[in-house]
Amino acid sequence: MTRADMSDYSQPDQSAAGELLIDGDQISACGDWTLPYYHALYSSVTAVGQDSDRKRTLNLQTLGRIDTAGAALLAELVGPHNLEQWLADNPQAVSRETAALLSAVATAMTDQQPLPAPPGSTLSGLVRDIGAWVTELYQLVVTLVGFIGQIIAALAWTTLHPRRWRMTAFVAAVQDTGLNAVPIVALLTFLVGAVIAFLGATVLADFGATIYTVNLVAFSFLREFGVLLAAILLAGRTASSFTAQIGAMKVNEELDALRTLGLSPIEMLVLPRVLAMMVSLPLLTFVGMISGMVGGALVCAMTLDITPTQFVSIVSQDVALKHFLVGLSKAPIFAFLIAAVACLEGFKVSGSAQSVGVHTTSSVVQSIFMVILFDSIAALFFMEMGW
Repeated sequence: MTRADMSDYSQPDQSAAGELLIDGDQISACGDWTLPYYHALYSSVTAVGQDSDRKRTLNLQTLGRIDTAGAALLAELVGPHNLEQWLADNPQAVSRETAALLSAVATAMTDQQPLPAPPGSTLSGLVRDIGAWVTELYQLVVTLVGFIGQIIAALAWTTLHPRRWRMTAFVAAVQDTGLNAVPIVALLTFLVGAVIAFLGATVLADFGATIYTVNLVAFSFLREFGVLLAAILLAGRTASSFTAQIGAMKVNEELDALRTLGLSPIEMLVLPRVLAMMVSLPLLTFVGMISGMVGGALVCAMTLDITPTQFVSIVSQDVALKHFLVGLSKAPIFAFLIAAVACLEGFKVSGSAQSVGVHTTSSVVQSIFMVILFDSIAALFFMEMGW
């Protein structure tokens, strides 16, 4: 407001009331464009309609007083951009205070964010949500593929330059991801193996085929459960750790410090973790296979009177080596995907503790989803190939 007091609002002078005159493309604002005359002016502006694309000639020679409400109506009438342009072309047309008020209001209306679209019907909302989800998924896949490309390029570069290998970080990551995870992987797969053997013995007893419980346990753990359970455990245990570590470094601006020193965060932080995972997961998969079959053998010995010697003899005679190789071949691929997703989410942390938590959760969910998705694809591929 340029000049006004409360007494002016309580008793508006009708002789000074604001008025809008239209003469072709010329718009003349007359009288006071202040809050007491807002309703009448708003009706006039609404009747003319907003057309920000149409060039109008603005005449403010007979303009009296004007406040923020009146300036907003003028900006709405001619468009914020047109009003700013008019002020730039006619610097002497209005007083300095009026020009400053009109410029401030026009700038604020130009920078105003559009209101969110009102909720539509259930069907349109569902379509909109699906579209937003697909767009987000596409951007996520593109980002992940680009990040994997950076990892492969850095791996190729460091392979040709052995002096750049980070052996200390690699060994520490192997201990963290592999050695420290052996107890939990062995225990979990042992219990799952016992459960599968118990279920197999119960179901197959109706058909008089309990002896095939051994084959069920061996096939399931050598081809699928050994690598799948180990990968899911690492996705929950190690992926979250990778994301939190890199995210915390980003919050503390340690990544910026590395770049300032000319060091590559991909080479320093990502490569040792990726390679450590690709070494650890196959070893943990082997541990999971053995532990699962030990659990199954224990249940067979307790419920079916199949001795451990008979269990091993049946496995060696009926289960081919290719099933073991099929299961083990998936481990390095799963390890690479888990480590890439975890490190990428760490780099996405925006700089707050809440962001670290959000991306850590996202890392675990994405890693487990990727493991199950690619395991399904691999199972179909190996089945079609007859392996």
